[in-house]
Amino acid sequence: MQPAYLPWLGYFDRIARSDIHIVLDSVQADLSSRNKFANRNRVRTPDGWTWLTVPLKTKGLHQEKYLNTLEISSDMDWPTKHWATIRSNYTRARYFAEHRAFLESVYARPWSRLVELTRELTRYLLDALGLQRTIVYSSDLSVEGRKNELILNLCQRVGATTYISGPFGRDYLSEPAFRDAAIDIIYHEYEHPTYPQAFKGFEPNMSSIDLLLNCGPESLSILSNKRAIDSA
Repeated sequence: MQPAYLPWLGYFDRIARSDIHIVLDSVQADLSSRNKFANRNRVRTPDGWTWLTVPLKTKGLHQEKYLNTLEISSDMDWPTKHWATIRSNYTRARYFAEHRAFLESVYARPWSRLVELTRELTRYLLDALGLQRTIVYSSDLSVEGRKNELILNLCQRVGATTYISGPFGRDYLSEPAFRDAAIDIIYHEYEHPTYPQAFKGFEPNMSSIDLLLNCGPESLSILSNKRAIDSA
């Protein structure tokens, strides 16, 4: 999967189902889509939810917006805003105090590249959830190709026998090519659980910190409670 800022629950559920997780950071970022979360995610508020967005330097970039090279803009004080939003909305969450020091330290540090920020946050969240998996980055694997070819080459590079794809993989993956390479494809359709949140009602598809700060050590069992997976 592509790296994401404060990823949602389905991101970590797919990692939980894997032995090796490849962070697809060597491809170009699609920042125009409402379904992309490379530099943003949602957190819970009394009124529903709000975006936390990391501003990027994109002026003058055309075909050079690779995820592992995107630079963070320093034109606005986004760390102060993000930390203030998290603190004010989760200060009464049951497990906020347990993770406060780390989160506060993250937003007190200077960040120049998006990939460095997402690596730090995702690494912490994996540890906090109790997910011990092998994590590799496509930018370190020297694998070429586009779309289906790239995914297949990455799977072969790490010796995979099964590839867990998101649901949109059905639109571009060549299942015969994977079968010829003796690699099975299974499609991950995440079924979102419900859990106690800091405010009345329930809002799905929040950042995983929403679950972690509210449910602590029960988070992994909650996020993996409902699973759906289809074989190709």
